[in-house]
Amino acid sequence: MPMPRSITPLLLILLAVMLTSCGSNDVRDGPPRSGSTRIPDLPDDAVPRPEAKSRYGNGPNYEVLGKRYTVKSSSNGYKERGVASWYGKKFHGNLTSNREVYDMHGMTAAHKTLPLPTYVRVRNLSNNRTVVVRVNDRGPFVHNRIIDLSYSAALKLDMVKTGTSLVEVEAITFDDRTGDRPVRKVAPPKPTAPTPQPTTPEIDENRIFLQVGAFGSRENAQRRLAALRAANIPTVFIVEDTSASSMLYRVRIGPIKGIVQYDIIVEELDNIGISDPYLINE
Repeated sequence: MPMPRSITPLLLILLAVMLTSCGSNDVRDGPPRSGSTRIPDLPDDAVPRPEAKSRYGNGPNYEVLGKRYTVKSSSNGYKERGVASWYGKKFHGNLTSNREVYDMHGMTAAHKTLPLPTYVRVRNLSNNRTVVVRVNDRGPFVHNRIIDLSYSAALKLDMVKTGTSLVEVEAITFDDRTGDRPVRKVAPPKPTAPTPQPTTPEIDENRIFLQVGAFGSRENAQRRLAALRAANIPTVFIVEDTSASSMLYRVRIGPIKGIVQYDIIVEELDNIGISDPYLINE
């Protein structure tokens, strides 16, 4: 089914913003040298360790570009899928939100609402490569972007050339907390060696989908399917999931062919009141 005509100007806007990261990047940002996509020695992943919250950058609220953000009191349980971007030499040497110096060769990242610092594991859904980074900055303030990675982290995930990638981000935490007050202590994980990088992709990038509902009733799933088709959203279908104790009807879109299509579909879903799509890969 063809996309609606209104998509054309949106596509042009999305193509432009894909060149940005941290909300204010432009085409002047990039790797250390013009055209370079590698450095001599890639750093090891960040090694998670218990740290006190920074005095700076932890809100509880802040505003950027007219939008207000609330910083999470804890990173416990945080796991999200979406689009990652990266930032490089334009910000190299500048202060991050918690007043550390940004090093594009380090294993760090920017996030809009996680406490500073937080360690997260980032997995590239297109090739299954994984890195662990330390979140010490705020951003990216671009629609549909959930994390902004340092140049080295992006290089290890093989996303420097594309600029963005569909990823899964999961927080690594050491104890259950309510704000800064420990509730239940658990043993911190032992430091581990960096995750080995696969020589070949373990995930077929043509098997990445958006899930936009899981229903116990086929009728409800059909209603969601009809709403998507009425909005001219392409390649929608229902999957019958028999793995649960009772049948679930999962409504999905895809496969998703890259970031531009992802952004377009998410924008169209917003237009019809669906704001919680979830990326899956099979």
